[in-house]
Amino acid sequence: MTDTISRKLESKIDDKLISKSKRRELDDGFKKGKVVNEVLDKPTVMTLYKMITDHVIAYVNGSVSAGKESVVFWGVADDDTSVALKIYLVSTSNFKKREPYLTGDPRFRHVKKGTKNLVYLWAKKEYRNLTQCYEAGIPVPRPLYVTNNVLAMDFVGNDGAPCRALLTSNVEQNDYEQAISLIKDLYHKAKLVHGDFSEYNIFKTDDGLVVFDLGSAVDLRHPNSKEFLKRDINNITRFFKKRGMTIEDPVDIFEDIVNEL
Repeated sequence: MTDTISRKLESKIDDKLISKSKRRELDDGFKKGKVVNEVLDKPTVMTLYKMITDHVIAYVNGSVSAGKESVVFWGVADDDTSVALKIYLVSTSNFKKREPYLTGDPRFRHVKKGTKNLVYLWAKKEYRNLTQCYEAGIPVPRPLYVTNNVLAMDFVGNDGAPCRALLTSNVEQNDYEQAISLIKDLYHKAKLVHGDFSEYNIFKTDDGLVVFDLGSAVDLRHPNSKEFLKRDINNITRFFKKRGMTIEDPVDIFEDIVNEL
């Protein structure tokens, strides 16, 4: 009986949302014409709707960045603070390529088959990685909430405009030194290797560098953690070398990190 009532209630809510979406608006929290599009399938809209009713966020504005695997929206909390809502795309097939970052990580021993399960686990993984970094004092967006394929975290930027990434910033020697320190701190303080550390995934803020996009980060016990570490060091070294900075030998940096007591 309870299941029947639940299904009927869910059906009514779904019908209401679908009806509203055709008019390009949703009740209580969704800005007209900014959110309902091909990115947000019905289950994701329901997830966001629940986040609004649970007062995790007050409303959702438009998207601020988009990739093959996720889209980031600008949300606003009840206290008017900005929230970054990272929505992982369940429909994408790219997540199948991400299995090597899950398989072998002892924190995630049981990986269920199916794209949706993989995406949901990836969202939880990034939330956990952010939490480990934040608690270790590493500059990352503060994680706030995760459910299904939606991750909420602090918005790094102002008025819906994210800070510039290193890629599009004027860089200085100090930026290189900070970047290498981030890799070291991830390894020694958070016990993680980023796995995708590059100029694309680092914000340059007035207070220094902030690393983000930590879904790929793996535990140090992962069998490929050292290979990922070498790649991270090589990638960021290559970027700063092209920008004319004085760089250390990536091999020396790697040895210093893994051999540091």
